[in-house]
Amino acid sequence: MKNNIDVLEAVRLTAVRKTYGRRENEVVALNDVTTAFRKGSFTAIMGPSGSGKSTLLQCAAGLDQPTSGSVLLDGHELSDLDETELTRLRRDRIGFVFQSFNLLPVLTVRQNVALPLRLAGRMPDWKRISEVLERVGLGKRSNHRPSELSGGQQQRVAIARALATEPAVIFADEPTGALDTRTAGDVLALLRHSAVSDGQTIVMVTHDPVAASYADRVLFIADGRLAGELHSPAPESVAERMTQLGAYVDEERHGDATQRQGNR
Repeated sequence: MKNNIDVLEAVRLTAVRKTYGRRENEVVALNDVTTAFRKGSFTAIMGPSGSGKSTLLQCAAGLDQPTSGSVLLDGHELSDLDETELTRLRRDRIGFVFQSFNLLPVLTVRQNVALPLRLAGRMPDWKRISEVLERVGLGKRSNHRPSELSGGQQQRVAIARALATEPAVIFADEPTGALDTRTAGDVLALLRHSAVSDGQTIVMVTHDPVAASYADRVLFIADGRLAGELHSPAPESVAERMTQLGAYVDEERHGDATQRQGNR
């Protein structure tokens, strides 16, 4: 049964803990986090500022190493890989989309999309790249440079670049943070379509309840711990849960501060 479960999961984190600093100056960013992201799912990660959501994404993507615990990605235990193997896994099996588009201005759209393949020493499949650009609505802009595109179009190029390598999972960190509301909706609809129609696994950090409502599931985190989840979320229910989380975090921090004063 366990093997069947593993087959359905793109990423699994088990008892992941991440700390920074030492002893009395130690900061706990993640505290015993266990969760999984199923293949073909679209998950949004939300939490108050400093809750650990970006650290969770970075550990899941192999960009940061947990202090303890296990991260299994596409069947690979990340702690078992050396830096060369980890770099190869990120390059071949993981796609990244960030708030900043990270496109090279001297390259055309199709050249930017093909860049990860070239860096990996692989010959780009230009037919597939054309298909991916058609899918993101940029088939007629393939020879344009980033400066000739709108912000939304540039983010579509970044998504196409992430899709081009056919990754096991795409990690997106505030991908619509620099976009206006209408353009953000188009980009989020594209990510959702990639999950629903193409079976792509998407894990997205966001602070926006509307953005989170495009996901199948919203995973909440507070003070480094998982704090519940919502399925088929509506923006109003996400916003309400975030308000409750904010109040909870304030109470917990106030209680911790009071206890520290009492111990003096």
